[in-house]
Amino acid sequence: MAHVELSLSGAFVPQARPPAESEFVGNIERWATTVAGAVEPSLIIDVTTTIRALSPSCAEMLGLGAPAEAVGRPLLGNVLRLIDFTAGGGELDEPEVEKIPPLLAIRSERLARGLMRVQTTGREGHLTVDAIATPLVNGDQVVASLTFFSPVRY
Repeated sequence: MAHVELSLSGAFVPQARPPAESEFVGNIERWATTVAGAVEPSLIIDVTTTIRALSPSCAEMLGLGAPAEAVGRPLLGNVLRLIDFTAGGGELDEPEVEKIPPLLAIRSERLARGLMRVQTTGREGHLTVDAIATPLVNGDQVVASLTFFSPVRY
C-alpha cells in the first residue's frame, strides 16, 4: 500500500545581495555618462551652473570647443554668451538670464522650455536654439538640470 505524507512550510524566497559601495553611482554621474555619449545636443549643469557634461554635438553647435574643455567651467560668462532678440543683439539682462530653461528647471523644479539666442565663438552672427530642460533630482532635492537643444532655422 502507498504512503503519502503532507508537510506545510513557508515559501522559499531568494534574498538579493546588498549592493556593494562601489555600485552606488549618483544621479548626475549616470546622466553625465549618457549625455557625454549622446548624439543629440544635450547639456547638464549643476545648481552652481557648472557644466557637468555635454554631448559633442552640443559643444559644436554652441561653439564651446571640445566637450572636455567645457566640463567644469561655469555655463555663463565667458563660456556661453546669451544675447537678446533685438536687432542689435545686446547682452541679455540678468533677470532674463535667470529665465533660460537650464536655470529655470533648477529653480522651479519643473520642466522648462524656451528659445535662447546665443553668440557663438568662431562663427559670424548668432544662433537661436529651442531648449527643453528638466530638473535632475537626488532624493528629494534638485541637483542639476538636463537640457536638450534644437537649432531654430528660419
